[in-house]
Amino acid sequence: MNTTSSLLKYGLRNATLDDLPAIVEIYNQTISSQIVTADNSPCTVEGRIDWFKEHDASQYPIWIYERQGKVIAWLAFSKFDSKPAYDITSELSIYISEPERSRGVGQFMMEEAIKQAANLGFECLVGRIFAENVASIKLMNKLGFKEWGRLPKVAAFDGIYRDLVILGLRVK
Repeated sequence: MNTTSSLLKYGLRNATLDDLPAIVEIYNQTISSQIVTADNSPCTVEGRIDWFKEHDASQYPIWIYERQGKVIAWLAFSKFDSKPAYDITSELSIYISEPERSRGVGQFMMEEAIKQAANLGFECLVGRIFAENVASIKLMNKLGFKEWGRLPKVAAFDGIYRDLVILGLRVK
């Protein structure tokens, strides 16, 4: 199945290197909240090129969602661990442009990721979310993800500690 062509009609497509500035811009919008990512300072396009190149569209795609020619969201399937026994599992990351949040784009993209996971060779999907990111946890629970683990106080932002919740879903 050609994932790209089946998703195009919905505004989704595989990201290209030309999309990297928009991907970085959307990602950087989340840093100041200190509940979405463990980065403390904005990323650069140059600093994310290697990360982008690690995502082979045939197994670890990065999808973007476009509306009227503008990238408003992205989702990445990423290697869960470098050891081969974990190849059946992918970590999902999703980021929505600030003005587009809570409008259903995230749910739509996650639903499509769940549908396509088996075609990409995955049996499990996981997400790592700070416990304070209630909206993301609520969305993943709505889609069938369950808490598979919790790492207490594994991140610190200026003396404020965050628990990391690991959510998982078996798709096969």
